[in-house]
Amino acid sequence: MFIVTNVGDNRLDIEMSGKLNSDSMKIALNELVEKSESIENGKMLYTIIDFQLPTINAIGIELSRLPSMLGLISKFKRAAVLTDKSWLQKISEFKGALSPHLEIKSFDLNQRDEAESWLGK
Repeated sequence: MFIVTNVGDNRLDIEMSGKLNSDSMKIALNELVEKSESIENGKMLYTIIDFQLPTINAIGIELSRLPSMLGLISKFKRAAVLTDKSWLQKISEFKGALSPHLEIKSFDLNQRDEAESWLGK
């Protein structure tokens, strides 16, 4: 499952769970692009529950759209990641370290208020 919701003018909330296959990855990326079209200096709140690695074909879809995804990411300045998996928290913050224009901070699932507060800064 991958659900993208616009929250205000400059924020997306993204919920991820389960395993993405190539069809669901196409839909997810299309929805992400569509809902972020008018965003500038944006913020994202990811909630990741029961994460499973995507299928090989889904990863291929994501890699084939890498140039457009890099452009999309440049629309955002902050991302908070809510998850109960410490390895996902570490990977998320590592990705943030590789993207100098995007600050990523991870939180436990029960820290939604703290994540919302951090995004609001």
